[in-house]
Amino acid sequence: MQEDFGKLVLRLTVGGLLLFHGVHKLLTGIQPIKDMLTAHGVPDALSYGVYLGEVVGPILVILGIFSRVGGVLIVVNLIVAVALAGMGSLMAISNGGGYALELEALYLFGGLSVALLGAGRLGAGIGGRWN
Repeated sequence: MQEDFGKLVLRLTVGGLLLFHGVHKLLTGIQPIKDMLTAHGVPDALSYGVYLGEVVGPILVILGIFSRVGGVLIVVNLIVAVALAGMGSLMAISNGGGYALELEALYLFGGLSVALLGAGRLGAGIGGRWN
């Protein structure tokens, strides 16, 4: 049962905290992401994918519904975010002495952990092997 509680804590933490970023984008829009994509020569229509990685993925992870799929959505979202905005800081240390992309790394590897571990028994249990 301890493993299931650990998975629950991981899911609620990663999903819950990342969902704040998604809700912010729902409330304020995604124009900055569209601008970044356009600057990289990518169609700005792909910017709507951020809603998958920062709203849908976290909700799936939190609820334990297709949580492995939600974890993968989070991982893909963070890889794209780092590719668009963080490559210059990939090997940098922040002014406070930590890794410059530590928040992105935490979400990325947290999402990867959920994708690999699944929801455990303390989720909604919907999704079969994808949960």
